[in-house]
Amino acid sequence: MYIDSHCHLNLLVDQPGGIAAMVAEANENNIEHILCIAIDKSSIDEVRQLAENYPHLTASVGIHPNVEEAGTLTTEQLVELADHPKVIAIGETGLDYFRSEGDLSWQRERFRYHIEAAKQTSKPLIIHTREAREDTMTMLEQENAREAGGIIHCFTENWETAKRALDIGFYISLSGIVTFKSARELQDVAKKLPLDRILIETDAPYLAPEPHRGKTNKPAYVKHVAAFLAELRGESEEVIAAATTENFYRLFPTVNKAA
Repeated sequence: MYIDSHCHLNLLVDQPGGIAAMVAEANENNIEHILCIAIDKSSIDEVRQLAENYPHLTASVGIHPNVEEAGTLTTEQLVELADHPKVIAIGETGLDYFRSEGDLSWQRERFRYHIEAAKQTSKPLIIHTREAREDTMTMLEQENAREAGGIIHCFTENWETAKRALDIGFYISLSGIVTFKSARELQDVAKKLPLDRILIETDAPYLAPEPHRGKTNKPAYVKHVAAFLAELRGESEEVIAAATTENFYRLFPTVNKAA
């Protein structure tokens, strides 16, 4: 059994058969749980509704770092939105200096709001970072994010960054990018990661893994990430599946394993 620890399932509504077809295909491919991630105010409602509709789906609440400044939610608002039985995480949040330009102090302030909300709710953080590794890790360390724990999602950074994340108790989630031939440095990092701190994800509808690269990604494809990691690390697919599934439930102990 597998878990897709990061999916934007609400963005797959226009695919053939809609969300129901995506969920059914995931079930057929032994994906036992999907964490649906919010990126803005409207998607918070969407992912919470999806989680209400399907027993093996859960949701996060948060504002992606590239959403314009006006889309910010305060810590108090995030805490209120997270007060929902199917919301298990805060994010995705973090820093992105690739798509956003200029004075990004508002992005860092928003990040602090999310870290504080995670600590207040005891719900782990879902972290996005792009071309901001030093500031991202420094803020997580200085704001004592280890109190909440969390995931560096769609990890593409170097071993030094991975080690800093591991040192504060965070998990590393690997997406389809790790299967790309060009991702040599990331593959080297994936080999070094302790088995009890790895998660797998799709980030669907983005970043489909080989052999589906360039197509619309979906939760069913997370098994390809697991298969690649197994070969890369010299472990069986069963070992990768079991470890990443158990890691998810360890980080999110309120999730019903039987769901």
